Amino acid sequence: MPPEPAVETPAPRRAWRAPLKALLAGGLQALCFAPGPLPAWSLPFVQIASLAILAALTFQAPGPRRAAALGWLFGLAQFGIGVYWLTISMHEFGGLPLPLAIAALLLFSAAMAVYGAGACALTAWLCAGHGHPERRAPRQILNAIAWASAWTLAEWLRGTLFTGFTWLNIGYAHVEGMFAAWAPFAGVYGLAWLAAFSAAAVALMARAKDTAYDRGAAGVVGLALLAGLLGIAGGHIVWSRPLGEPLMVRLVQPATPQSDKFQPELFLPTQARIQRLATLAPKSEADRPAVVILPETVLPIFQDQVPDSVWRQWRESAESMRATFVLGAPLHVATPVGDRYTNGAIALRPRDTDTAPSPADPVWHYDKRHLVPFGEFIPPGFHWFVRALRIPLGDFDRGPAYQPPLAVGDQLVAFDICYEDTFGEEIAATVAPDGPDAPGASILANLSNLAWFGDGWALRQHLWIARMRALETSRPMVRATNTGATAVIDAQGQVLGALEPGRPGVLDAEVQGTQGLTPYVRWGNAPILIWTLLGLLLAVRKRRYGPA
Repeated sequence: MPPEPAVETPAPRRAWRAPLKALLAGGLQALCFAPGPLPAWSLPFVQIASLAILAALTFQAPGPRRAAALGWLFGLAQFGIGVYWLTISMHEFGGLPLPLAIAALLLFSAAMAVYGAGACALTAWLCAGHGHPERRAPRQILNAIAWASAWTLAEWLRGTLFTGFTWLNIGYAHVEGMFAAWAPFAGVYGLAWLAAFSAAAVALMARAKDTAYDRGAAGVVGLALLAGLLGIAGGHIVWSRPLGEPLMVRLVQPATPQSDKFQPELFLPTQARIQRLATLAPKSEADRPAVVILPETVLPIFQDQVPDSVWRQWRESAESMRATFVLGAPLHVATPVGDRYTNGAIALRPRDTDTAPSPADPVWHYDKRHLVPFGEFIPPGFHWFVRALRIPLGDFDRGPAYQPPLAVGDQLVAFDICYEDTFGEEIAATVAPDGPDAPGASILANLSNLAWFGDGWALRQHLWIARMRALETSRPMVRATNTGATAVIDAQGQVLGALEPGRPGVLDAEVQGTQGLTPYVRWGNAPILIWTLLGLLLAVRKRRYGPA
């Protein structure tokens, strides 16, 4: 085993610089996951630059412990700023005092930062003392591979363990840019690997001090640019083809204030207002929607508690529009083994195509599968915390893994609810057919209610995530939300139309369903995980035995 290299200990008066750089870089990274604070075109570049600062600090760290501390500070700033909107739900709608809401946000950010801290520690350990000066060029390429692989593994673990939290995955900053076309191949984790590798390239080039080092850093930069050029070329590949006739879709954005949503005395007038909005006359007969989609919990009480008069009005709305209505609603179903309560969606069809459903027995419904901890299910030992938040509808059952899409015209529409579309592998599974009796979807649809989080970054971040799902699957996605971002996204991840957040309205659009499977839909995250593990194994071998 080669000896550990001697590292100069920084002077005490300069010891604060590296932690400050890590905090500032993490704060800058938090701005990169949706346009707003920064223009859309700059997000990929700023993301790579901010992560490059952390990569440089990691390569310079005297050991894994120091690297882990810097990575943790980076993550603390990234999540503390990037998901600041969690305090809105906890304080304004959950009733938690603001100091406690901020403390809960910092505690959550500290926990999420552990994953990045682990990636930095692993990189520092793997990149310690790789051999001789004449081997510097391959050594720097290996350092970059080790960093990218460690970071990608950390992203995957964060998105998988304890039900997963995929928000602020660095791959989402590259929905636009030269790496976007890699999404149909390797998904968001593949983009995360490329982004981390590029950050390492920038860090290594910035540290270059002599000719040998320059050559090694230049080799890493060259490989990153090659990946970008291949991505630009790959943008011309068409992974899907049109299926059947386009579907006219109406997306309804009620913009119901969250403070009013669960007030019993406002239920009937709110339902009447939303019904008027959903049944606005189309511009022409050709623009008449075949399906009208309303957001998550547009019915804020269980479907079997909805008064008959309200159900009658919704059925009449479906009949007058001659369209299938899909409403987000909590669902209660009695089963032989007990009652089930799910966060779901229910379909109402016009009478001339189906028998009018009863609230207890809908013709089609969807049950949310991937629930949000604390918001939709209570982890063991945390009932006291949920009671303190006073969040309604806080403990649901999970829906089954496979649920048939909704057939409308020539199209099969796969629904997911809110947070579910942050899990690419689960959305890809709805597109891949599972035998002749379980066909894959041609259109994706997301129902959300982000009014819990105000009108800030969460809305734009979620739209960016949805665009990634469209890229990965080569399927169009429609989003019906309470306050935003209600939008139509094509199979190439481009936003075709969107409503202004926070204002009531409807978005009518013609959506062309698609068929055909991308490599990501076929193989999921397996290829990028294998690639990541091979990179780490190679780095471990080089660390143990040194260069050949």
